[in-house]
Amino acid sequence: MSTSRRLSSQSSLPPPDSDDAASECSDDLMGSQSRQWLLDLGALGAPREGGEVDTVGRDGLFVDVHFPVGKLEMDAGVRWMRPKELFSSPRFIVDRASRLDICQGKLGDCWVLSAIASLANHPELLQKVVPPNQSFQDGYKGRFSFRFWQYGEWEEVRIDDLLPTDNNKLIYLSSPDRHEFWSSLLEKAYAKLKGGYRALELGFPHEAMVDMTGGVTEVFSLPMVSKDLPEFLRDLLAKGALINCANSKGELEKRNEMGIMYRHAYSLTAVEKVKTTDGFKDLVRILNPWGHTEWLGAWSDDDRTRWMKVSAEEQKRLGRVRQEDGEFWMSVLDFQLNFDTMEVCHLTEPQSAPHSDVSPWKCVMHHGVWMPNITAGGPPGSNFFWQNPQFLLVLKDVDGNSKSGCSFVVAVMQKYQRRRGVHLSVGLCIYQAHPQNTFLSEEDLRRGFLCGTPASTQREVVLRSSLPPGRYFIIPFTSDPNQQGEFLLRVLTERGGDSTPAHKPTPLDVLSVRKLSFPHLAALPSDAAVWKLFHRHSNKEGLCKPARLQLLLTEALQAGVLAGSERYLSLEHCKSLVVLMDSQGKARLNWSDFQLLWDKIRKWTDIFLVYDTNKTHHLEYKEVEPALKAAGIMVNDLVMQLVGLRYTESDLTISYPGFLFLLIKMESMIHKFQAHDIMGRGTITISYTQWLHMTLYS
Repeated sequence: MSTSRRLSSQSSLPPPDSDDAASECSDDLMGSQSRQWLLDLGALGAPREGGEVDTVGRDGLFVDVHFPVGKLEMDAGVRWMRPKELFSSPRFIVDRASRLDICQGKLGDCWVLSAIASLANHPELLQKVVPPNQSFQDGYKGRFSFRFWQYGEWEEVRIDDLLPTDNNKLIYLSSPDRHEFWSSLLEKAYAKLKGGYRALELGFPHEAMVDMTGGVTEVFSLPMVSKDLPEFLRDLLAKGALINCANSKGELEKRNEMGIMYRHAYSLTAVEKVKTTDGFKDLVRILNPWGHTEWLGAWSDDDRTRWMKVSAEEQKRLGRVRQEDGEFWMSVLDFQLNFDTMEVCHLTEPQSAPHSDVSPWKCVMHHGVWMPNITAGGPPGSNFFWQNPQFLLVLKDVDGNSKSGCSFVVAVMQKYQRRRGVHLSVGLCIYQAHPQNTFLSEEDLRRGFLCGTPASTQREVVLRSSLPPGRYFIIPFTSDPNQQGEFLLRVLTERGGDSTPAHKPTPLDVLSVRKLSFPHLAALPSDAAVWKLFHRHSNKEGLCKPARLQLLLTEALQAGVLAGSERYLSLEHCKSLVVLMDSQGKARLNWSDFQLLWDKIRKWTDIFLVYDTNKTHHLEYKEVEPALKAAGIMVNDLVMQLVGLRYTESDLTISYPGFLFLLIKMESMIHKFQAHDIMGRGTITISYTQWLHMTLYS
């Protein structure tokens, strides 16, 4: 039985780290039943190494109180049991972890299971995700650890080994060997990373592969692959790529006449030129993560006629196993006829196995930000496109199977989508560089780009191309100017290629060369004048109280284009500005705190002056939402209604000081939420005291 929902007619359904999945999940998390479940276990706090606290049950075993239990596990008859309660001698791994250790349960997460199956073909990769030396014997405490790649780093996820069961049988992923539990526990750890088992109901196979390998993924439409497909597949696998495939044309999980299921994720694990008595045949090996339901056509397990033409030695070389295990062989032609979507995850880290023949791409990572009015220029064609970050791409070696081109893959990934609830539409494009260019000027960018991607809200946007040896510039962009966000840019090249951040002029250089002006320069005093103001209004210890901050800001505004708006600056505003920037808990600002506040004020002043179109020193209600968006804060209609009720004047406008107060309050509360939402689930649990501290001292 399965309730899976996976691949749509395009490539797949919304990913598990989408806000929709997170919000659905959060309604279920840690309800009264799950709290009772913990009470029944007798969960208690116990110190562990590093000063943190583990929670243990009455049996002394670890209980993961942070695991998000949902309604799927609350059905009548479902019991959370440890493997040692199911079997007297459970094993973490039997013999060695294999792609065949996976049988899908009632959870619709074959997109995850297909990634696990692909991972199991690479022991070096699997050990990164599933650390060795874990067992139910030596040192067993009911706790297991797994690791997942998140934005350039490997993060540990710890779980207990309590698994949902029905009639003493696992209801989700299990191994054909019922005493083996590595795959079941890996599924639970990934569920915790994403927000609970329910969050795994929908997803992209390639996103799971990214989280389990740190690779870069591409999605191919098989009918559009014009290359020699067997050779293309061999090249992908030679670079260590993990490949999933699906037929997205039919009704969900219905089988065609040859046994292939529609909108269901499979793993492609090998491509072989097989020697037969009729000559050589190109075959691919496919795995259904269900562990059953196989291909019924040519070269299937039951096709005795064709397999009789393959010697026993050749079948042994292929590792062919004739049993109902979900794994089967088929010809490349039948593969093209029965599958239309292929998702490929390119490895970006070399394998350390002594005899590994996998040779992945060379990968260079760049962490970057789009900052409103500074590095967020919007899409090609925008008047401010030149502001976007630029990265130099150097291509040197022509591919072995090409006469003139150097292949490369560029991927831009939005960071922390789930945690921030912001889904920007992003893309990237490639421009030709002149021999001596260290960056592209506004004039250069008017000449058009060589290749690029449309903007997309997907977590990662990928561009594969081939260009002659030379120097190029990569420009990641957002679909609208002045959108704030962080990104990870990854550049994959052959060994001779390289990528570095472009030596772009600083904003001050651009200001002097192009005689541009940031609006705040006409509204606020210089840095030197601000330093004098702070020291004049701070006490002997160099600390500034709210009342003194009010005097400081009043004086700072009186000489600029915002003169007169200081009358709307209240002591209450300044109290909030102080406590929200206070790093020492003293309701005072030191010079470092004030510098951070002043940087925000300058940035937000630029935004205010741009959106104050009628120059009244007030934002109209309709101008507030785009101004918040320019500051990187996305709001819905409900939040805007609250802004209108709480922060506007009687005429539904927001004064300049009120705008600063609103922004710092929203930014601070968002950051506090994110600090508690460690796993990015979109929901937090805090104590009564923490709640009072957050709401009162703000």
